[in-house]
Amino acid sequence: MTSDPRRKAAELTMRTLPTMDADVKVLGSKSYTNRYLAIAALSGQETTLENALISDDTIYLSRGVEKFGHVRVEIDEAKANIQVTPTGAPMTAPTEDIFMGGAGTPLRFLISMAGHADGVTTITGNARMQERPMGDLLAALPALGVEAVSVRANGSPPIRVTGGSFRGGTTRISGAVSSQFTSSLLINSVLAESDVEITVVDDLISKPYVEMTIAALAEMGVRIERDGYTRFVVPSGQRFRGGPVTVEPDASGMSYPLAAAAVLGGRVTIPGIGRDSHQGDVGLVEVLVSMGCTASYDDNAITLRGGDLHGVEVDMESMPDVVPTLAIVAAFAQGTTHISNIASLRVKECDRIAAVTTELRKMGITVEEHPDAMTITGGTPSGAVIDTYDDHRIAMSFAIAGLRTEGVVIRDPGCVAKSFPTFWETLDALFPDGVSTR
Repeated sequence: MTSDPRRKAAELTMRTLPTMDADVKVLGSKSYTNRYLAIAALSGQETTLENALISDDTIYLSRGVEKFGHVRVEIDEAKANIQVTPTGAPMTAPTEDIFMGGAGTPLRFLISMAGHADGVTTITGNARMQERPMGDLLAALPALGVEAVSVRANGSPPIRVTGGSFRGGTTRISGAVSSQFTSSLLINSVLAESDVEITVVDDLISKPYVEMTIAALAEMGVRIERDGYTRFVVPSGQRFRGGPVTVEPDASGMSYPLAAAAVLGGRVTIPGIGRDSHQGDVGLVEVLVSMGCTASYDDNAITLRGGDLHGVEVDMESMPDVVPTLAIVAAFAQGTTHISNIASLRVKECDRIAAVTTELRKMGITVEEHPDAMTITGGTPSGAVIDTYDDHRIAMSFAIAGLRTEGVVIRDPGCVAKSFPTFWETLDALFPDGVSTR
């Protein structure tokens, strides 16, 4: 991990930037790294993830899958590679709990994966993780032969899984809380003894993340049969391929330099990712265009130029992770921006609707908070000390506000390591003297 001393600072004061004109290289996708890593752990083949994101979440997943004893995971931060090598040993439940910190997607992937390991596995996380919902996944697994229960009977971690009997069959899953449950089932059903049929019993939220899972499985040699977003079938007897796989840049991480160009009226080009990416967060580009920016694409880059910003109404159900980023842009736009269909943000690393509302109000911006929406009236934000709630996306979004507004102080800047450990160095590169914070 990066040794930047700012990771351990209590707080950082942002420096403002008159404008920007930059090419910004973004680290590999956290979502794809997690998916390829989980697939590699099940493949039985040596697999190398190239341009992988080396962050807190992906390190937790790397160490988590190693606990089952069947794979060894080697991380090369300098090369941004993760190599997964089978050990030849069977998957066996570890004697100690698997601690996953605040890594929500990895923990949900491991719950289903533990169904393949002989014995009883207990998976837990930090205090916030022990509040996050897992009940829908726990309800779906028994029909496939896997017993998974919440130790405290509240639907949240610690989770105890009795494995070694992932038979397959037919199950039902709610899609209303998290698409990660469906992705967890899809990835782990490949090793089931028989076909697995998954019926989504209500509207699936965050659909692009399931598209990413299906795309990752296809890249690694596995086909999924489907009926839209309501029914998925994983035929048994398939084998994952091994070998190298390249992780594309992170569309969620890309949102921060995009927002910087928007609020500063400048230009940014992000290489390595294009319009056809399965990552739903690429859609933020078109939202920013609707607010007054201009964009151009080719097969391997996205360029955004800022313009006169104005408010919009937008449904962000398909890209909830970039809502805090959009909220910062909205704070500098003329008029109001109404962001709807974002109830899932209540159960992320923090309650992101409440957090964004509170911190924007500190900056003098009018925000109306709703159970599943927020309305932001743009203006001229003032400097403020920003609490980040141990949430990487709050820290990074409000840091972008500090590029235009004097006096923005970011508390607990090290929390960015969860998804973008080189975030502060990336901002440094925008400044002529290479220093983005005081």
